[in-house]
Amino acid sequence: MALLAEHFLSTLRDLSLIVIILFGFQYLVIRRPLARLKRVLTGFLLALTGLTLFIVGLELALFPLGSLMAEQLVSPDFLPTLAEGAERHWRDYYWIYLFAFMIGASTTIAEPALIAVSERAHQASNGTLNPLVLRAVVAIGMATGITLGVWRIVMGWPLTWFIGSAYLVVIALTLRCPKHMIPLAYDSGGVTTSTITVPIITALGLGLATQIPERSPVLDGFGMIALACLFPIISVMGYAIAVHPKTR
Repeated sequence: MALLAEHFLSTLRDLSLIVIILFGFQYLVIRRPLARLKRVLTGFLLALTGLTLFIVGLELALFPLGSLMAEQLVSPDFLPTLAEGAERHWRDYYWIYLFAFMIGASTTIAEPALIAVSERAHQASNGTLNPLVLRAVVAIGMATGITLGVWRIVMGWPLTWFIGSAYLVVIALTLRCPKHMIPLAYDSGGVTTSTITVPIITALGLGLATQIPERSPVLDGFGMIALACLFPIISVMGYAIAVHPKTR
């Protein structure tokens, strides 16, 4: 109960600034009464309750679970047995690669922000963009980015190599992609890293960097979210280029 009360007060403090700005503009700038005031206040109360419960759920379940899965999948007891004096090869971690890909795809499909954007894109395109297909394409990009992030941690390679290469691909695809799909592709990279995906990715990266020898949680554990933002952009623009005659 103490944890719930602490996060309730914290969320109330964070939301209060939004409420002050919205009501301040409504009554001091626009100078008109707010329509359906009771409904709006009820909505804020529901948002406050939902955010509080969600944050508590993250701390009690998603963060520990993400770290636990990383610890178990790279545990010496789980990985293939090494011969005496042999070093661990990156291929030995194939289960963590599979887990990263599957958890990246599944969390992206369930991401509320992506669902909202895909539905709006469907409406704005007069039904030509299938929201489920768009979510699947974004999920594949997200899963690929997270898997590469996990592989980077295993190999111990600098994040700048991956980020720089991904940006070069994004620039090249931007020059070829249909213009009407470019803004949607860039937005898709942002909405995927939201309430569900980010906690699990962060916990997975930190847990993995903690368990693998000679890896730093600060230097190696972070950076997966950056890759997770870039690869959905690549996948959506690649999809747009592939179906250009149909989309056009």
